Amino acid sequence: MNLVSRLVLGLGLVAGACPLLAHDRTETLSIDGQARRFVVHLPPGGDGTPRPLLLALHGGGGRAEGMDRLTSLDAQADRAGVIVVYPQGLDRHWNDGRATIKRKVDDVAFIRAELDRVEHEWPVDPQRVGVTGISNGGIFAERLGCDLADRFSLIAPVAGTLARDYRPDCHPARPLAVLQFDGTDDPIVPYAGGSVASFGGLGEGGVVMSVDDTTAFWVQVDGCHAASPEQPLPSTTNDGTQVSRRDWSDCRTGGAVVRYRIDGGGHTWPGGWQYLPKRFIGRTTHQIDASAIVVDYLVSHPRPMGTR
Repeated sequence: MNLVSRLVLGLGLVAGACPLLAHDRTETLSIDGQARRFVVHLPPGGDGTPRPLLLALHGGGGRAEGMDRLTSLDAQADRAGVIVVYPQGLDRHWNDGRATIKRKVDDVAFIRAELDRVEHEWPVDPQRVGVTGISNGGIFAERLGCDLADRFSLIAPVAGTLARDYRPDCHPARPLAVLQFDGTDDPIVPYAGGSVASFGGLGEGGVVMSVDDTTAFWVQVDGCHAASPEQPLPSTTNDGTQVSRRDWSDCRTGGAVVRYRIDGGGHTWPGGWQYLPKRFIGRTTHQIDASAIVVDYLVSHPRPMGTR
């Protein structure tokens, strides 16, 4: 096993080493005879008022318990009063629509049942339900936009674009908001699309669409008619990255597309932990905080009533 493979495999072990906090709880479901689990993080306080809900999907080889260490989503969610759910993939992977995925488990059914359970157990605002994820989790978030658009108001993939194999099967039931975060120097999920790194068979490989083609697809789905110029964001630190933002608006009800292009950014979570050396995954930008952006967008942009 080469050094990169060892490091990638080790990421899952490190990510799983984080203890659960007292206000986190683990739930289980049975899907097609398989025990499936997810971690629920509840913000402090609460008077029974429905809260926004955000699902956060780990990358390939990762674990649910490690996502907060990577993203600091719990702190952002506590600030904004958002429930966060961290699902666990079977064998630490998601069936994200790539033809090369080894286990063809019905992860969409798992997510649907998970949403049903959480919305039954806790007060959830059905107009503010989002999903984010990184890498394999980001590609799966794209697929969930295809298959469960009736349940989500927002998808926010990080370092993950739409699987090329799944594009012909992607027929969202309704428009939804899309926040896309991608680094131009991602060595694993290429910004320009193409083959995903497989790490000698430890990863799933396969082919993804480019960031531009993925964005164009969602712009078409949402029926957006206006596009802003590419807008460079102010640099706040000298970390070798520069972030720009482009918005598509005047969309069908509930639709919007926002792309964050991270020049010099790698296969990383913006504002997050540099979980492996730069020579393996590229740079982590600290010009923006993806967790804060996603949480704030989810809270401030409810899906219009009557569109579920």
